[in-house]
Amino acid sequence: MASIERVMRLRSELEARLLWISLGATVVISGLGILFGLLARSTAILFDGFFSLVDVAVTWLTLVVARLVASEGDRRFQYGFWHLEPMVIALKASVLIFLVAYALLSAVNSILKGGYEPEFGMALIYAGTVALISYGMWWWMGRHAERIDSGLVRLDVKAWLMSALITTALLLAFGAALAMKGTDAADFIRYVDPVVLAIVALFLLPLPLREAREAFGEILLISPPDMDAHIRSVMTDFVARHGFSDYRSYLSKAGRARFIEISVLVPSDLCLPVSEIDALRSEIGDAIGGAGPNRWLTIVFTADSVHL
Repeated sequence: MASIERVMRLRSELEARLLWISLGATVVISGLGILFGLLARSTAILFDGFFSLVDVAVTWLTLVVARLVASEGDRRFQYGFWHLEPMVIALKASVLIFLVAYALLSAVNSILKGGYEPEFGMALIYAGTVALISYGMWWWMGRHAERIDSGLVRLDVKAWLMSALITTALLLAFGAALAMKGTDAADFIRYVDPVVLAIVALFLLPLPLREAREAFGEILLISPPDMDAHIRSVMTDFVARHGFSDYRSYLSKAGRARFIEISVLVPSDLCLPVSEIDALRSEIGDAIGGAGPNRWLTIVFTADSVHL
């Protein structure tokens, strides 16, 4: 037990350290995006900066959540703080949906008004610098994410990849705009920035929508289909082999935590010693798998069908 607690503590410390480093890098990128967006008069860069600013706020919030999740809860939150993970993800996804939708509408409005021409030289400097930082952080965070089972760190890795893809699109578009100067396509330069913004927004929109659906599913205690199918398969086989009458299973997922409750209906004339019941519980637990502090497994044997 002591070794498990030590592993959990070390993992939580690594998780917090990774998120703090990510927060610092995101603050730098956010500041660069807003500054260069204003100097270059580019709404696409401004959007990138505000996108990163949302990341700063939510990453700070995830640090608070990571610290709470690592704790053992209290008298008010006796199951711990696992439920806060999907709430943070849902909040971030909701804010990003609003931000991306606003950027898309703004880009369409600029195109309809005839576009504009930002300072592409300065924009290229920004895009190249931020692309290098973003890809570097995505690679570095991704390596560490494989070592710990953290939904918060995995979410942050996805955010860095999104940021890298955004700035790569900006870099290519701004480079193409500079190449168009002095050519027959020069009249289209003023549409480059809003068109790129619209494309990036359309590309990004499905990502927070998917995250919001998954997070709200956990908040609403919707059982994951694959997890439910696995539990049902295990229990159907268990009941058939041991000759029990029936069973009921209830499960939910909150962040990295899994809550599983199983009631097994025992024939009323069957009398089992406690040691044998404990052995049956262990058999079910081993078949389900994933034992550890993130799995909350409750198994009840009853002869009363009302308790199922």
